Amino acid sequence: MVGFVQRQTFQAGNKIFKKGDVGDVAYVVQSGEVEIISVNDDIEEVIGIIGEGGIFGEMALIDSKPRMAMARASKGSTIIVVNKQVFDDKLKSVDPFIRGLLKILVDHIRSMSK
Repeated sequence: MVGFVQRQTFQAGNKIFKKGDVGDVAYVVQSGEVEIISVNDDIEEVIGIIGEGGIFGEMALIDSKPRMAMARASKGSTIIVVNKQVFDDKLKSVDPFIRGLLKILVDHIRSMSK
């Protein structure tokens, strides 16, 4: 497997990505906590909290569309960054039916949030 995984640390309140950013990596929370925040008309609403072991930002890697929400560390956090090449290498070993199902689920989630 080519590609690499890196770790980044964030202080409470640091943005990890914002709505509309290009999604070329996914994230795994190694320690700490991350809020997923919907931002509409400058109004923020926490729509999810990702704790230790949780993954976020993966939808953009599946469908190559911009980020739908903002991610912000709610506590000091260490995040494992998984680049697209690593993600694609892992996805290649998955049954084609499951890959297709993931794409359909991502499409449904995106259409429901509009």
